[in-house]
Amino acid sequence: MFAPDPARNPAHFRPTRLQWVLIALLCVAAGLPGILARYPQMTDYPAHLARWYIMIDDGRTADLARYYAFKWAWSGNLGVDILIRPFAALFGLETAGRLFVIAIPMLLAAGLFTVEWTLRRRIGIGPLLALATVWSPALLMGFLNFELALAAALLAFALWVKMEGSRYREPLFVPLGALIWLCHQSGWGVLGVMVFGYEWSRQSSWKDLGRAVVATWPLWLPFLPTLLASQQAHGSFDYGPNPLKVKWLFWKESLRDRVRYIDYATTVLLIAAPLAAAWFRRMDGRLGWAGLIHLLLSLVVPRHLGGGDLADLRLIAVGLMLLALAIDWRPRQWLLMWLAFAPFAIRLAITSAVWTVHSANVEKMMGALDYIPRGAKVAVAVREEISLWAQPLYGHLGCYATVRRDALVNNHFAIPGVHMLTLTPEAWKWVDPSQRIFAGAGQRVDLTKFKPAQDADYVWYFGKYQPERLPEGARVVYRTKHSVLAQIVRPPVAVPAAPPAAILAKPAQDR
Repeated sequence: MFAPDPARNPAHFRPTRLQWVLIALLCVAAGLPGILARYPQMTDYPAHLARWYIMIDDGRTADLARYYAFKWAWSGNLGVDILIRPFAALFGLETAGRLFVIAIPMLLAAGLFTVEWTLRRRIGIGPLLALATVWSPALLMGFLNFELALAAALLAFALWVKMEGSRYREPLFVPLGALIWLCHQSGWGVLGVMVFGYEWSRQSSWKDLGRAVVATWPLWLPFLPTLLASQQAHGSFDYGPNPLKVKWLFWKESLRDRVRYIDYATTVLLIAAPLAAAWFRRMDGRLGWAGLIHLLLSLVVPRHLGGGDLADLRLIAVGLMLLALAIDWRPRQWLLMWLAFAPFAIRLAITSAVWTVHSANVEKMMGALDYIPRGAKVAVAVREEISLWAQPLYGHLGCYATVRRDALVNNHFAIPGVHMLTLTPEAWKWVDPSQRIFAGAGQRVDLTKFKPAQDADYVWYFGKYQPERLPEGARVVYRTKHSVLAQIVRPPVAVPAAPPAAILAKPAQDR
C-alpha cells in the first residue's frame, strides 16, 4: 500500500531559485486573510484576546480585578499565551494577536514544504494538495495554540528525519517534545504519531511494531501531565450526546468553511487522491501510516479531551493533511501541479474575501464601545442560525468590551479547573455559552427574557437580523445592520415614605 521509491526523486526535479521564490510566496499567501482583515474573523479569537489582556494586566486595573481572576498554571495549552506578552509589549496587544493570526498559517505552509523537501529532496504535488487543509475548521475557529503546536510538530518531524543517525537526536527531542506539548498537547500527540509512523515504515514488518513504539521514547516525558489533564474537571474526557451521529457530522464538516459544496469537494478530493496514489504505489509510508492512524484516532478520541473541545474534529483535518503530503509524485507537467494547488487557492480566496468584508462590518460594530463606560456590565446576545453551514463569526465579539472598556461580559471561556481565567465571587455567574441564542432560518430573536440582561447595564446584540424585542427598560444607543447596543434603564427603587412629623413628635407612651 505504502511504497516510497527514492528512484522517483531525480535531481532535475529539484526546485530552481524561481520555484523556491514561488514556494515562499505560497507560504506568505497562507496568511492573507489576517493581512487583509484588521479584525480576525476567527470565532473564538476575541475571547482569547480578552484572556491575554486580563493576564497581562495582572490585577492592576480595578474594574478588571473586581470581575476577573487569573491563575497561571503550566499545562499543555499555552503556546500563544506564553509568547503574547513580549509581542504585546513591542506592538500592543491587538496588533500582536493579529501577527500570530498571520504567522501561524504561514508556519503551517512552511512546515508542509519543509517535510516534503526533507523526505524527498524535491517538491511534488503532496504539499500543494495538503495546503488545502491549512485553513481547517480548527484554525477558522481560532484554536491558535493547537495550530501553532501543529506547525511546530511538522518542523520538528522534519528535524527528526534530518538528524537520522545522529547521537544528539534523542537528547534534543526530550526537551523539544516537552516544549511542543506545552504549546498544545494535541500537537505533541501529532508529532508522536508522525515519528511512530516514520519509524514503523522503515521496519517494514508487523513484528517490529514494538521497536517503532520504543523509538518514540524521547517524546514520552509529557505523558503523565497529559493523563492528569484529562481528569482535571468534569467533562474533560467526554464523548457528549449521540457520539456516533456527531462523529459522522464532524467527518462531513472536516474542512468546513463558508461554501458547503466546495468544502465537500475538497474533502472528497483529499480522500480520493491518496487512494488513487496507493493504487499506483505512489504513497510514502513514512507519512502515510501517520495520516491513516490520525483518521482512525478521530473515531476513537472523545470530543472533549483535557478541557478542550472538538479534539476528534481536529484530527480529521490532520489525517487528511498527512495523507496528501504522503503522495510521492512529482509530475513532469506543470498543469497537474497547478491543479493540485487549486483547492488551496479557491479556499484561500473565499476566506480572504469573507474576512475582508466582515472585518469592515465589525469595525462599524466596534463604534458601540464609545457608548460603554469603563467597568460596565454588558450582556452579550448572539443569534446563531440552526443548521447554517458557514462558520459563525459573531460568537465572541462582545469580548472586545473587556479589551477596550474593562467591561464584564458573559461570553468568556472561564470554567474552573479548565481555564486559567475565572470570575470573582462578585462577578456575573453567566459565562460562555450564555450568549448563544439559536434561531431558525429567517427567525428574529426575542430578548425580553434574556437571562444575562437581568443584572446588566447594557445589552449588546449581534446577528444577521435585528432582534424582534429587547429586554424591558432597554434603550438603543447604537445600531448597525447586524448589531444593537442598548442601555438598560431600570425604574428607581421605591423608598418607603417617612411617617408624618406629628406622629414622630408624640410622647413615647402614646406610640
